Amino acid sequence: MRRFTLVLGGGGIRGLAHVGVLHALTDHHLVPQEVVGSSVGAIVAAAWCAGMSVGEMHEIALQLRRRDLFQLAHGEMASKGMRSAGVYRAEPLEDLVRGLLGDLTFAELARPLLVNTVDVNSGTQVFWGSPGLGDIPVADAVIASCALPGFLPPHEIRGRYFVDGAAASNLPVSPLPGVVRDLVIAVDVSGRGRQDVTVHDEGFLAVYARAIEIGIQRMDEASLRRWTSPPLLLIRPAVWHIPLLSFRDNAELVDAGYGAAHAVLDRPGALPDPAATGVFPRARVHVRVIAERCVGCRACLVFGPEGQFRMAADGKAVAADPTPSWSPVDALCVTQCPTDAIEVTRLEG
Repeated sequence: MRRFTLVLGGGGIRGLAHVGVLHALTDHHLVPQEVVGSSVGAIVAAAWCAGMSVGEMHEIALQLRRRDLFQLAHGEMASKGMRSAGVYRAEPLEDLVRGLLGDLTFAELARPLLVNTVDVNSGTQVFWGSPGLGDIPVADAVIASCALPGFLPPHEIRGRYFVDGAAASNLPVSPLPGVVRDLVIAVDVSGRGRQDVTVHDEGFLAVYARAIEIGIQRMDEASLRRWTSPPLLLIRPAVWHIPLLSFRDNAELVDAGYGAAHAVLDRPGALPDPAATGVFPRARVHVRVIAERCVGCRACLVFGPEGQFRMAADGKAVAADPTPSWSPVDALCVTQCPTDAIEVTRLEG
């Protein structure tokens, strides 16, 4: 049995895709040594670690509505104005999470769990469930992990105030001391790329949420690009087109997670060798820079894999290796090219 850590990242309502991923892992009889959850990933991870079945989680996911989590804090905003702790009330989220988890502590869970949070005052990243940090109700850690600054108020634990772990790492894949494993499986449900995003005229919350997403993506991409070992299997469901707080596509989100996980896990040799390094899965691709679009800005040298691009004598970029083997992280340079000059075609894998 492979010893692996499962990491479920944040992404608002897109986190329902995690339920589908857990279903696919169950199909493959893959049981993680531990689960790390951040934000909505913490809700799904905690429910599963508490013993809830994938079928039960699926039913809850389909019934979830916006009012179950997000209700405007009209009273507080009217009385406190800009000093209001958040745009939305904390009570709906707290009621949902406590209804799922009750008063369970980390020691009482059926499976090991770590919950990613950040102390909003000191900036300290805290993984509840770690040694010495497991004697609190799991629900408190999960509520704190979902407290996205500006949207929901910080949550108090032991006299300190914690917010969404995305403030430090939305996809917290970095190894923790004392944890021995030969694989990390990480599920990224963030709003990546520039696929038809049009938030510029949708109001403050939409623009603010998008700005947060961009910062989160940059931090996660930087962490993944530096990753060496153990090998990391990255699952990225196609959910980035769904708005952060939309509740109209719940079934599609769960299905997207299930399909994306199976697409990765069904491949022959899907789980990389423990001695391998870097991010997987990998695919052979053809990379071409469209010369008439390239303006020589060198963004591809910054965001592309090391040595993948070089500048030609005419000041335009070219692919140093036209048929490399790429992981999902290597494709960042495609969306970061300001003139859409990089064309990538999958050849195999």
